[in-house]
Formats: sequence, structure tokens, C-alpha cells
Amino acid sequence: MNKIIASAIENTANDLSHEDGNIHLQSSCNLPNIEKLKEFVELVNKVVFPCFFGSSTDNSHLLKNHLSIDLENIINILSVQVDKALLFSESVAGDGANIAIEFVKSIPSVKRSLFTDIEAMFDADPAARSHGEILFCYPSIIAMTHYRIAHELVKLEVPLLPRIITEMAHSKTGIDIHPAAQIADYFVIDHGTGVVIGETCIIGERVKLYQGVTLGARSFKLDDSGNPINTPRHPIIEDGVTIYSNASILGRITIGKGAVIGGNTWVTNDVAPNSKISQHSLKLKVNEK
Repeated sequence: MNKIIASAIENTANDLSHEDGNIHLQSSCNLPNIEKLKEFVELVNKVVFPCFFGSSTDNSHLLKNHLSIDLENIINILSVQVDKALLFSESVAGDGANIAIEFVKSIPSVKRSLFTDIEAMFDADPAARSHGEILFCYPSIIAMTHYRIAHELVKLEVPLLPRIITEMAHSKTGIDIHPAAQIADYFVIDHGTGVVIGETCIIGERVKLYQGVTLGARSFKLDDSGNPINTPRHPIIEDGVTIYSNASILGRITIGKGAVIGGNTWVTNDVAPNSKISQHSLKLKVNEK
């Protein structure tokens, strides 16, 4: 038994490499810590929404003391995790402490955007009784909180961590938002389960998506080695667009301002501003051709 265990230890402790050398999994223990990143997101939540997730005190002086401690902890945790993440990039040069400080500077912007998301969700849903209900109960706000935090890290060119953070929300809510997507203020995802927003999406203000919407790629180019090339391949959604449940919007197309896309549609061409697209209208276009 001891020999079997010793052999298993020897075989699993080594780096794993595919026989052709294309796949390599780093076995170093100096890797980002998932639990620490969860703590980091929770701390940002406490700073952004202190009376909901942080201190419940009405004493402004005491509240500022709590915020000071939380911000210091954010810097301490993030600086270490960024340094670990930078091991995954040969091109990004940086220092975890400085990047963490730059992130803290962005928190007011994250807060302002999240407040607009909550306001838009409250305005869009007659079932909502208060802004607090939106914050506590709606999965879209969980997803958007993780996204807006992760997107700031993308802007700071932090590798790996943004994907980990948005995947935390994906596992909780079923909403899959790539952290590099560009999403403006007053963004609404109603219900949310099954929503997918791809890496190169650009989404304007006051856009509303329902459950099951996919903003995806139709295809992508490959380099000479057969590897995918990271080029813009996801939709541009202009201001005021509404997309109903289970619609698939695919490719680098533009959905014009104020357009309405009906449920269960498959859209692969540009849509003019203020258009209304449904299964019926798409069938008519196909028949006309």
C-alpha cells in the first residue's frame, strides 16, 4: 500500500505535459487563491454597499473607519493575488501593489455604475418593491457586481483574475458575462438564467436582456497554426435595445438604437434602429429571398 501511495505521489506531483508539448499545467503552489478572491469581492461589496453588506452604523465617523479597514484589506489581498496572476502573462509588466491601488481608485466608478443598474432594474420590473429587494434578491446584480469589478481589472491588464471573478457569478446565477465585454450604465438582465455575453460585445446604455439571450460569435478566424485569433466577433448593441428570451444575436453585427428583438429569434445581420424583429418577420424575409 505504501509503495502504491508513494508511486501516486511521485506521478501526480510532477508537471503535466501533453506528449506533443502543447499542453502544460503549472504545478507551482504560487497561484491565485479562489477563497481570497471571494473575500476580495465581498470586501468590495461592503465598500460599495456599506449599509447592506458592511457596517450598519449611522455614525458617519465610525462608518469611515470601517471603510478604511475594508479598503486596506482590499489592497492587501488584491496586491498578492495580482502578483500571482502576473505569472500567467509574459507580456504584462506590473506590480501587484500599484495595480491594487489603481483598482481602489476605480471603486467610485464601479459604485456609480452599479447604482444605475439597480435603478434600471427597479424601473423595469413591476414586481420589485424596493431597491433593497433588487440588491438582495436579483441574480443580475450579483452578476453585474462581479462583472464591473472584473472589468476594472481587465482595464488594468490583470490576467486570469477577471475570468475567475466573473465565473464565480456564473456558477451562482447562470449568467455568463466575459469580463472584457464593454457594458454601459443602466443595464438590465431580467431573470437572467442562461444569458451569455461574449468577450468583444459592446453594449450601450439602458439595454434590457431577458433569460436565455446569447450575444455570441458566429465564427472566428484561425492563425496559420490553427489557433483562434482574438478579433471583434460579438455583437454591438446600441442604446435602448430590448432583447427577449432565448434570442441568439451572433457575429459582429449592430443592433440599432431602440430596436426590439423578439424571443427565440436567430439574428446574424445588422438591425436598423427602432426596428422590431420577431420570428414572423424573419420568416417573411427568408420567403422574400
